[in-house]
Amino acid sequence: MADETETTGPDLTRGIPEADLQDGRMLVGHVGDEAVLVARRGEAVFAIGAACTHYGAPLADGLLVGETVRCPWHHACFSLRTGEALAAPAFRPASCWRVERQDGRIVVREKAPKISPAAARPGAESDARMVIIGGGAAGYAAAEMLRREGFAGAVVVVSADSSPPYDRPNLSKEFLSGKVPEKWLPLAGSRSYERKGIELRLDTRATRIDVPNHRVTLDDGSALDYTKLLLATGAEPVRLDVRGAELPHVLTLRSLADCQALVDRATEGRRAVVVGASFIGLETAAALRQRGVDVSVVAPERRPMERLFGAAISDVVRDVHEEHGVVFHLGRKVAGIDEKRVHLDNGAAIEADVVVFGIGVRPRLALAEQAGLAMDDGVLVDEHLETSVQGIFAAGDIARWPDPYSRERLRVEHWVVAERQGQTAARNMLGAREAYTAVPFFWTMQHDLVLHYHGHASTWDRIEQDGELAPRDATLRYIKGGRTLAVLTMGRDMASLEAELAMEQGRSP
Repeated sequence: MADETETTGPDLTRGIPEADLQDGRMLVGHVGDEAVLVARRGEAVFAIGAACTHYGAPLADGLLVGETVRCPWHHACFSLRTGEALAAPAFRPASCWRVERQDGRIVVREKAPKISPAAARPGAESDARMVIIGGGAAGYAAAEMLRREGFAGAVVVVSADSSPPYDRPNLSKEFLSGKVPEKWLPLAGSRSYERKGIELRLDTRATRIDVPNHRVTLDDGSALDYTKLLLATGAEPVRLDVRGAELPHVLTLRSLADCQALVDRATEGRRAVVVGASFIGLETAAALRQRGVDVSVVAPERRPMERLFGAAISDVVRDVHEEHGVVFHLGRKVAGIDEKRVHLDNGAAIEADVVVFGIGVRPRLALAEQAGLAMDDGVLVDEHLETSVQGIFAAGDIARWPDPYSRERLRVEHWVVAERQGQTAARNMLGAREAYTAVPFFWTMQHDLVLHYHGHASTWDRIEQDGELAPRDATLRYIKGGRTLAVLTMGRDMASLEAELAMEQGRSP
């Protein structure tokens, strides 16, 4: 994504008074035509690129934590000292500049060399082979981190997708709405895999794991031996079992190919029915409206997203969609579909040129089950994301891990969670023994409504609200047993970052 910002503020090559940058503060200036963020921690002063390398958010609006800065939009984390992207969803490092002090002024000099991959970890033999099953968020993040950590052996990513890893959240947001081109979607350039020595096997499925012999069989009959194995098989969309579900204009939205098929049908003036008021369903509804498509949403619940967010936020979500022309048919089920209509269980029919199932996903667990891994609504992993079989790890939608903050085992289907688990799993495949402690986080964008959510609250005793919902300036805390299990924010980026930090530190926000 774009990482450019306007070059405003002082010319940092001329310097700024030291008194203008107090401890724990940041400011933005420029070096030539590049926007630069300067930050101070004690006597140390750092200068890095002012924009997050993920979606280009202004890092000056983020949160300083030690010698790091966290992005205000999607909470990527960067080292102030090296610029390294320490935590997804950013992968590319921020640029760094050399800083000097002269006569009571802070002066930014030349750009520093880019960081080099780490030295190989002990025990990471160059003849080892790391095999990753799944080319989504967790799979890509793991492969990239293996190389960043200095692993010199073979890295093979086996993906059932026909496209190299891409930014899946964009499929139901800006790309589907037509705001961004397809070239923004890949997580890395095509030559990056060759340069880093990452082998991508696309359109390929793993069919069997031979645990005693450390071997994976593929659907073309070939086999891959592995030293360590990561299962990141992700999830697949659920389709309704109703008459007409197999018709060609009835689609799901999970892959880039799915999205391209939907874009081909989503021309202005056409009529779409979205089945399901889930995240994917409502984001799809919002994106299609931006293309000028007439959209109806059919869902069995009386309020969209009430089970996740409670009644108040549910009403805000519905109001926003209706303000933008979405028509809801709530408390209704689909009885059947034909070439021109969706038939509901009350006898009503809705005209439809395209139908999208957005009723959720189910984890792809068949391979893990075949391998005999311990299961419980997902693949059971320990705090290091290692399964019940030594040397086999799991990350992303399929992994059920012990979450230190909620004190429960969780399995969540969030993009950033998958990426961060992939990064942790990769380091542990190299022997790091690093506990996965990141707080679950996701964001959703529907029309002009953006919600950030931290933690996990399947149930709660009460919801405490600070601020007002109408102007979309509020923080909601989901509390059970006196502890805040989750925090939702609207229009409060800093409150979202502070809630994340508190949970990481074991404090109830």
